[in-house]
Amino acid sequence: MKTYKIYVDCANCAAAVEEAVKKIDGVIDAKVNFMMQKFTLEADDDRFDAILEEAIKVGRKIEPDFSVEV
Repeated sequence: MKTYKIYVDCANCAAAVEEAVKKIDGVIDAKVNFMMQKFTLEADDDRFDAILEEAIKVGRKIEPDFSVEV
């Protein structure tokens, strides 16, 4: 599990990103905290980097300004 600083515009977008990321194969859990601007990802260790990359792409489809400080 790793936590990242993010940028997301609104609470509804954060919730939508969180739900979408949770559906990615290999994701155990995901939390997007709008107030703290933090993203926590728990995923398979073997594929963690690939899953993170996919999570960022999914987030940008929902919220074009979504960004993660890796």
